[in-house]
Amino acid sequence: MRIVRDLSVGILFVVGLMSVAGAAETLELGGARLALPGGLQAGAAYVPEDNPPTAEGIALGRLLYFDGRLSKDGTVSCATCHDPAHGFAEPRKTSTGVGGQIGARNAPTVVNRLFSKEQFWDGRAEDLEAQAVGPLINPIEMAMPSHEAVVAVVAGIAGYAEPFEQAFGSPEVTIDRIGKAIASYERTVVSGNSPYDRHQAGEKDAMSEAARRGMAVFNAKGNCMTCHAGFNFTDESYHNLGVGMAASEPDLGRYEVTKADVDRGAFKTPTLREIAVTSPYMHDGSVPTLVSVIELYDRGGESNRWLSKEMRPLGLSEGEKADLLAFLHALSGELRGLGAPASLPR
Repeated sequence: MRIVRDLSVGILFVVGLMSVAGAAETLELGGARLALPGGLQAGAAYVPEDNPPTAEGIALGRLLYFDGRLSKDGTVSCATCHDPAHGFAEPRKTSTGVGGQIGARNAPTVVNRLFSKEQFWDGRAEDLEAQAVGPLINPIEMAMPSHEAVVAVVAGIAGYAEPFEQAFGSPEVTIDRIGKAIASYERTVVSGNSPYDRHQAGEKDAMSEAARRGMAVFNAKGNCMTCHAGFNFTDESYHNLGVGMAASEPDLGRYEVTKADVDRGAFKTPTLREIAVTSPYMHDGSVPTLVSVIELYDRGGESNRWLSKEMRPLGLSEGEKADLLAFLHALSGELRGLGAPASLPR
């Protein structure tokens, strides 16, 4: 795996330039283009009509994403919990916010959110724009008292006037513009061209023999592709695996959004892209390794009244488990996403 951090390789939507050599597809929206690594499908991208990507908007979003001043005490940024060095996720069970407060959920990866509409483990945000501004005022995350307070902080930093002017045509700071800019940056965080993708494109030796056997387990006996479907390895739906349901006050996940009984304890299926570097796993970070993830699925999840109908004991052999692990590692590939800027506006 390598994290691409250089503009010259086409990490941003590039205005007026041809796509990067070797990219499987190019997403074109107006005058902006994003060269996607192999295996990703431009036609599956979700970008709201009112937030077309521009290089200037993405550059602004990058600054805001890494700026801790958007939090109450100036210490927590989006990148604190969605860290480029950890596959744009977090190496902790659950997130730590302002004042050392500990959240209840694991920070999901930003990788390939370009292909997803609803966000958060429970899907409560209708899109990345809505997701981006939520943690700003969450009392145990970035803990700002209001979105108006966030706007006041950003507007009070003189160096942000020019990036806002370039991105939106005026220096005015609004929470809508902050959300749009951060979302635009996050949509450039993509992963593809993995050993799996190269194998599917005809490079038969791109995956090891173990990984090829593991792919067969994934597609058949392991029943994995039922939910981890398609090129992004997610059905973008919600399932109860039983994780955390034995607690005295379990996190009910999607139910808190829909109030539908069937959604009790159901959480969104995450992408498996870069899964080998985004541990720990599950909505509460309670499953530390991919080996333990495989064991969870092998025993059919954790029994509870609302267990997903797709969950069942698999009866995998130790060899099949090892092969499946090798396949999951083969889903880490070319992770594109700019890291922290050299400096922030002053």
